Amino acid sequence: MNLLESAGFSRSNPYYVVQQGKIASLTLMKDSERLDLLKEIGGTRVYEERRRESLKIMQETGNKRKQIIQVVQYLDERLKELDEEKEELRKYQQLDKQRKSLEYTIYDKELQDARHKLEEVEEVRAKVSETSAEMYNAVLDSHERLKDLDKMSKDLTKELQSLNKDKEALEIQQAEAIKKQTALELDVKDLQERMSGNMQAKEDAIKQLLLLQKEIEDSTEELNRIKPLYDSQVKKEENITKGIMEREKQLSILYQKQGRATQFSSKAARDKWLQKEIADLERVLSSNLMQEQKLQEEIFKLNEELKCLDDSIEGRKSEIKELESSISQSRFNTQKTERDKLQDKRKSLWEKESKLSAEIDNLKAEVEKAEKSLDHATPGDVRRGLNSIRRICREYNIGGVFGPIIELLKCDEKFFTAVEVTAGNSLFQVVVEKDEVSTQIIRHLNSLKGGRVTFIPLNRVKAPHVTYPQSSDVIPLLKKLNFSPKFAPAFAQVFGRTVICRDIDVATRVARTDGLDCITLEGDQVSKKGGMTGGFYDYRRSKLKFMNIIMQNTMSINKKEEELKGIGSELQKLEQKITAFVTEQQQLDAKRVLDKSLLEQHKQDIADANKQKQYISKSLENKKKSLADVQMQIDQLRASMAMKHAEMGTELIDHLTPEEKDLLSRLNPEITDLKEQLINCRSDRIETETRKAELETNLTTNLKRRKQELEAIISVAEADALLDEAELKRQELMDAKLLVEDATQQLKRVSDRIDEQTKQLRGIKDEKNNLRGLEDAYERTLQDEAKELEQLLSKRSNLLAKQEEYSKKIRELGPLSSDAFETYKRKQMKELQKMLHRCNEQLQQFSHVNKKALDQYVNFTEQREELQKRQAELDSGDEKIKELIAVLDQRKDESIERTFKGVARHFREVFSELVQGGHGHLVMMKKKDGDHAADDDHDDDGPREADLEGRVEKYIGVKVKVSFTGQGETQSMKQLSGGQKTVVALTLIFAIQRCDPAPFYLFDEIDAALDPQYRTAVGNMIRRLADMANTQFITTTFRPELVKVADQIYGVTHKNRVSRVNVVSKEDALDFIEHDQSHNTD
Repeated sequence: MNLLESAGFSRSNPYYVVQQGKIASLTLMKDSERLDLLKEIGGTRVYEERRRESLKIMQETGNKRKQIIQVVQYLDERLKELDEEKEELRKYQQLDKQRKSLEYTIYDKELQDARHKLEEVEEVRAKVSETSAEMYNAVLDSHERLKDLDKMSKDLTKELQSLNKDKEALEIQQAEAIKKQTALELDVKDLQERMSGNMQAKEDAIKQLLLLQKEIEDSTEELNRIKPLYDSQVKKEENITKGIMEREKQLSILYQKQGRATQFSSKAARDKWLQKEIADLERVLSSNLMQEQKLQEEIFKLNEELKCLDDSIEGRKSEIKELESSISQSRFNTQKTERDKLQDKRKSLWEKESKLSAEIDNLKAEVEKAEKSLDHATPGDVRRGLNSIRRICREYNIGGVFGPIIELLKCDEKFFTAVEVTAGNSLFQVVVEKDEVSTQIIRHLNSLKGGRVTFIPLNRVKAPHVTYPQSSDVIPLLKKLNFSPKFAPAFAQVFGRTVICRDIDVATRVARTDGLDCITLEGDQVSKKGGMTGGFYDYRRSKLKFMNIIMQNTMSINKKEEELKGIGSELQKLEQKITAFVTEQQQLDAKRVLDKSLLEQHKQDIADANKQKQYISKSLENKKKSLADVQMQIDQLRASMAMKHAEMGTELIDHLTPEEKDLLSRLNPEITDLKEQLINCRSDRIETETRKAELETNLTTNLKRRKQELEAIISVAEADALLDEAELKRQELMDAKLLVEDATQQLKRVSDRIDEQTKQLRGIKDEKNNLRGLEDAYERTLQDEAKELEQLLSKRSNLLAKQEEYSKKIRELGPLSSDAFETYKRKQMKELQKMLHRCNEQLQQFSHVNKKALDQYVNFTEQREELQKRQAELDSGDEKIKELIAVLDQRKDESIERTFKGVARHFREVFSELVQGGHGHLVMMKKKDGDHAADDDHDDDGPREADLEGRVEKYIGVKVKVSFTGQGETQSMKQLSGGQKTVVALTLIFAIQRCDPAPFYLFDEIDAALDPQYRTAVGNMIRRLADMANTQFITTTFRPELVKVADQIYGVTHKNRVSRVNVVSKEDALDFIEHDQSHNTD
């Protein structure tokens, strides 16, 4: 409504909206109703309402004045009566004063005694309550400890079961390890015995080999001596044989030559025979030369083969040395020792990993327990809200959420209670970076119905400026909190106006003087507004304590998980190293086996090569013998051919020459001598050859073979094989011993652990029994103290009742004189009782006295003065109200006449515009002396004075007089037709609107009952008013006259129960109206 008034609309003029029925009501309006309309437009109703209220107040004031006068008269009469009783009352009052003083002193002493006893009771009760509280806390602590001990007992029992299983497994493992150790010890002992036997055989073989080598050396030396002799003997035998053959050949030639003459008839025949013989010898010589060349080639080839075999044997021997060195170096002692170290380290890491995993599981169990406790201590909708926020931030990847206050602060445990009590549920308010983040999360929370959360946007909060008191008894709570500096505004908002005080008295003083919220370390709270909150606070249910457990254990879990991850990584590296060592050892073992195989193969190759060398040497010797025979034959053939060539061409004679005869005579003895030499030489050669063959056979088939056998016995490879096997068994034995030792140590550790756990279980059991005994004792003590407290409370109640009784009696004594408090203060109680008794006896004499006379006199006097003062105020108020009524009447008349003049003037103007040649005016009807009314045709009559009560009925109505022709007498509303009445009603509306204009007007079919000429006039007038006054007119019509002058036309259609408004052109609107009128006519 105020908005419409500020836009230019009048509260008292509702005619900027004219409904269709309003026109009809105006046409039927009475004169008095038109006057009421003018009053409403002129705002005189306010004046009338205030005047009625003032008259009502005047009437009430008059009634009150009458009542006051009656009461004052009664008080005057009563005061006269009380004045006579005052003297007797004065004596009574002196005695009564003494009585009150005595009673006050008695009551005060009793009250002080009751207070003193109450203080004593309170001290005892406080001590008992403190002791009970301590015992109750001790019982609660005992309950909690019992719960912890039960949990520890269950955990220890569970761990004992696990340890017993481990012990059984370790006992089995130890037995198997001992069994394996025993078997390996037997194997090692057997190998040692075998090695010891082999060592003895090796020593014997070495001794035999030394003797055999000496024998081989001797045989070789003898063979080396025999060989030159044998060669020389063979050469000598060959030379002797050659000499014999040459001499025999000469001898044969001489014999043949001596018999040529008898053999051949002529020289030519002889020469022909010689040529034939020479040719045969040449063929044989050629064959022998070829055989000689072949034998030389074969001898060269055999020598090359012997050289290759010697080289091969030397190569194999070199390779054997390398293989023996490789086999000796390929032992795995160092490798296995390093691998064992790595395996021991891996075992240690496994134990550490298992221990860390168990610790992490325990920490997670504690975190889960603390989280459940924290959830129970958190309001349900807040808990759901926090869980929803975490899920929303994770699913929608929302950043800038730092978490609730409780997760962002750290402080000393002694401040937990103060912080929790101060913050309350504010601990769960979530700190965010910007308010846009909180808006986004709240939108998701609403859609998910995920609980309620309060956010603290850092960009919206500012730290309040607080001046803290400088005192050692006061500490700002904010200074005891640890948090990130960027969260300072949020923490200042929650904790900035709170200080920690030493005790409740300091807190009360600081809250009153410094206007700060105060809290003690025990959680007692004093608000700056004066409220106090306190009492027992169970620290064991502290939310900060649970959060501290969660945060610390979470940090420990993260640290231990990182350590566990490092151990896993180190284990992985160790596994790789151990695998590499195993792989390398396998490769070394494979190489060692291969080297052993190659070593045996090379030895076999050397043996085969020596055999082949013997065969080739023997073949070479035969080839050389054959070559010598062939060369001897060649020499003989050449000598024979030379003699035959020399004989050719000589004379054929039948006797020898002297030289030949001399040669012939010498040849036979020489041949005989050479044959004898040959026999002797052959005998020596055979003997030497036999010895040589014996030596060679002994060396080849016996001594050297025996040497190989002895060398095989002494062979490093076989010794190494046994040594390696023994080393392997010893290493396995060491591993078995380590396993036994490790199993024994583990078994000892497990057994010690079992003993320790059993001892702990016994200790826990004893502690539980002690705690239960203490609980029983505490409960009995608590029961006794409860009875004592009940007695103390009963005594306290009696003392409080007594205190209240005497306080009430003191209050009932009423006001006392200043000397009443000290007059009888030093008197004893018995003396006071006697004095009181005497005073009461004296007061009995004044039992008939009006004891309230003086009070009544004073009271009535005060009442009379107050009533007289009130009467004066009422008289003054009555005069002011009369003045106000006069002013209101004057203003009302002025407002009515001013409004009437404005409306009447505009009525004349509008009517002459609407009705050409017509005129009309409004007439104010006033009440004259008597009850008849007279018309006043003049508009400009000023206000007239009248008596106070008569002015309200000064005006009785407004009459309308019009003439539509401009001629003849004017007519009243009753004399007009329906259309004329509508014109008059519209004229009145337009006159009212001109008197109190509005920004726009809304007319609902105001032209429905108008004649056509008047509709045109109304349309033209609206058009002029819209153009001249910049006023907007909104009309509804079914007539063309208003449509023609409109600026914008809207058509309303109704289809399928839905109305639609559309802009239409003026032509379409006129066509529609014409069609509607024709349809109505039909």
